[in-house]
Amino acid sequence: MSDMTWLDWPFFEDRHRQMAQELESWCQANLAHVDHSDTDAACRGLVRALGEGGWTQIAVPAGPDGSWGGRWPEIDSRAVCIMRETLARHDGLADFAFAMQGLGSGAISIAGSDELRQRYLPRVARGEAIAAFALSEPDAGSDVAAMSCEAVLDGDSYVLNGEKTWISNGGIADFYCVFVRTGEAPGARGISAFVIDADAPGFTIAERIDVIAPHPLARLKFENCRIPVSQRLGEAGQGFKIAMMTLDIFRASVAAAALGFARRALDEGVSRAQSRRMFGQTLADLQLTQAALGDMATEIDAAALLTYRAAWLRDVKKVRTTREAAMAKMAATESAQRVIDRALQMFGGAGVMSGMPVEKLYREIRALRIYEGATEVQKLIIARELLKNS
Repeated sequence: MSDMTWLDWPFFEDRHRQMAQELESWCQANLAHVDHSDTDAACRGLVRALGEGGWTQIAVPAGPDGSWGGRWPEIDSRAVCIMRETLARHDGLADFAFAMQGLGSGAISIAGSDELRQRYLPRVARGEAIAAFALSEPDAGSDVAAMSCEAVLDGDSYVLNGEKTWISNGGIADFYCVFVRTGEAPGARGISAFVIDADAPGFTIAERIDVIAPHPLARLKFENCRIPVSQRLGEAGQGFKIAMMTLDIFRASVAAAALGFARRALDEGVSRAQSRRMFGQTLADLQLTQAALGDMATEIDAAALLTYRAAWLRDVKKVRTTREAAMAKMAATESAQRVIDRALQMFGGAGVMSGMPVEKLYREIRALRIYEGATEVQKLIIARELLKNS
């Protein structure tokens, strides 16, 4: 079992520690033998299981009167990070399934009308509806303001045309939070957000996308897709702000997922080093191996401190954590790549065999260095915040 002493850090409350212990037991009982042969079916099953276990309640707020379905009045960043770290350590697709329930519905939690929150969030919290977050386009990834998918106001409806791509849960989601250009002002100030149901006329899945760590991904297409004004999130022109607020909440949790992958890799590496015989001794007896393990453990703790600092600042100090979340995301994903690479090296040829834990971790971590802002973008965010506040 992985080292859990980090839960004694002062970032956490007793409710977080109890939740972590209960989640660890649930994961051992439910994630040991997940069938990944059909990615879509596995993801649907994981969302359902997480809902039945009460875990998707942590991905959404309860709201002021408790009617939105969440466990606590507001989304608790530390709890979300603990969820993602623990799930990722056991099963990468389980982490993905949980994370997208939060990210996919986050814009509704932030800016939805009472009617939209009541309609969508409780079903997300119960694992009965699968959510998706549709921001990226073929020519607008990191440069969100360059998006061309547009919506034109026509009476009491908007008519959407264009495409979105690299959309997680694309093809299996029940609804999508979609960000499109509505033209109130140039650039980012002319973007609005909408909730679009999967069966909306004019909305189709144009292409399913296969990646090295199998997750449900798709390219979406809108052709004269008519959406009522009541499906808009917030005011017209506030979409970019809503998207960034959503990412600010969940970006630190990407770092937590990387921590989970890294901790599993360290566990696998230690076990391999202690059992693999070489030159009349074990791999763990070699000083080169010991040095590698020392580096791996230190990088994990450093990334964990950055990750839970960002979550603690948001939860307790109630401050914006754009810089801190970017630091955590960059440090955790980059260090996890190095940790996993070193663990795989300890396995030698066995490490690159398809289906080996370290081989799966190697494929899982690569995407985290890109999505929700590539490492290069995180560096720009950190520098921009530094210069703004100096």
